[in-house]
Amino acid sequence: MKKNSTPYDFEGRIPLSQAIPLGLQHVMAMFIGNLTPLIIVMGLCGLTADAGFGDLRTALLQNAMVMAGIVTLVQLFSIGPVGGKVPIVMGTSSGFLGVLNNTVAACGGGILAYGAIMGACIVGGIFEGVLGMFLKPLRKFFPAIVTGSVVIAIGLSLLGVGINYFCGGSGKADYGSLQNLFLGFVVLIVIILLKHFAPQDSVLSSAAILFGILAGYAVAVVMTLVLPTVGINADGAEYTYSWVVNFEQIKNAAWIAVPSFIGFGALSDLHVVFQANAIIPIGIMFIVTAIETVGDISACIEGGMAREATDTELSGGVICDGLGSSFAALFGVLPNTSFSQNVGLVSMTKVVNRFAISMGAIFLILCGFCPKIGAIMSVMPQSVLGGAAVMMFASILISGIQLITKEPIGSREITIISVAIGLGYGLGATNGATSQLPYYIQLVFGGSGIVPCSLAAILLNIVLPKNSKPVRKMWDIEDEE
Repeated sequence: MKKNSTPYDFEGRIPLSQAIPLGLQHVMAMFIGNLTPLIIVMGLCGLTADAGFGDLRTALLQNAMVMAGIVTLVQLFSIGPVGGKVPIVMGTSSGFLGVLNNTVAACGGGILAYGAIMGACIVGGIFEGVLGMFLKPLRKFFPAIVTGSVVIAIGLSLLGVGINYFCGGSGKADYGSLQNLFLGFVVLIVIILLKHFAPQDSVLSSAAILFGILAGYAVAVVMTLVLPTVGINADGAEYTYSWVVNFEQIKNAAWIAVPSFIGFGALSDLHVVFQANAIIPIGIMFIVTAIETVGDISACIEGGMAREATDTELSGGVICDGLGSSFAALFGVLPNTSFSQNVGLVSMTKVVNRFAISMGAIFLILCGFCPKIGAIMSVMPQSVLGGAAVMMFASILISGIQLITKEPIGSREITIISVAIGLGYGLGATNGATSQLPYYIQLVFGGSGIVPCSLAAILLNIVLPKNSKPVRKMWDIEDEE
């Protein structure tokens, strides 16, 4: 490992004084998103503390942090063909929530349904891993015009997520309140100031996201201490503001806890179950997530390294995505996939150093062994994360634009982009647009515009003739005059 590298070099070691804050800002960006899908699915299955599953819930959340860290390290450094050696952070996927909601009902709910989900994730992850091994001959179907369209769709799909965070979290009673917006703007302003006014080679600039989030978190703590923490809704019921920091949760968290393997320890009541009505729909979603991973890696490499991803990077990344999900399921954790939040962070900061990102992965593992640290991270108000998310997510969109403009854009390319984004993304992202279609088609096309956009771009790239003349740019016309 070469020394005297910079945060903008993938390989090489930078000082710990730089690596730790740069790694921590990756953890800050994805921590809540890594735990939220698990909390939702446990609720769907009825695995609540009131039902006597408190220890199980704690152990699963603990394992989610450990698995995210381990699979991220594999993605960064690779084990044979597993891992793309790319600056990607892995975490629990929220893309499966739609299909898991139906799967829980089909499997009868309860802890048996959760076990069936784990069995399906093991099978589906292996299937995605095999798919990744054959990705190289399929690469011809993913030129820049296709991957760029997919990356744009990923960016568009996250814009609303970022704003929801910024406003305090979708569904919260104080969504869009002045306090939430204030916290979001504090983070955003600090990031902009550090990014553009601090010395460009300083840790303040390269880790601007981290310091912006820390500043917002500190302000939220002060607000919690000096302002009323309870509001009253239109029905007269009391609720706690979403920007309030839950000190009690931090106080009650244990200092040390050892992760449990499924079927043992705190997970002794949880067992893997293989059911076809869970394996089939979840297996389809693993194909979907493979396409999204290709888009995430393409965006990350283009945004952070200003080049296209190689066959080896894409193949290794998808294999890690699949087999990492199977491995995570053995610990009761939902599929681990590339986190678009962190892709946006790489695209915005250009920090791709593997050693720095690995510090974040190691911190995630430490959080799994020390729930107290995890609690400090998990109670961070969503509006604080939103201040950073609105910039990070939009930067993914910019990476997609950079990809599709690498080559001259002709009428053929305009048609591909227009149909893929206009029809494909619009069809998938619009609620109810596919509600009358058969169930398994809804799994692929409903809930997210990424997959229909990808399929439209791939199909049009195959069938449209490639002899279209490039569209002349405005400055070319002016030069002729």
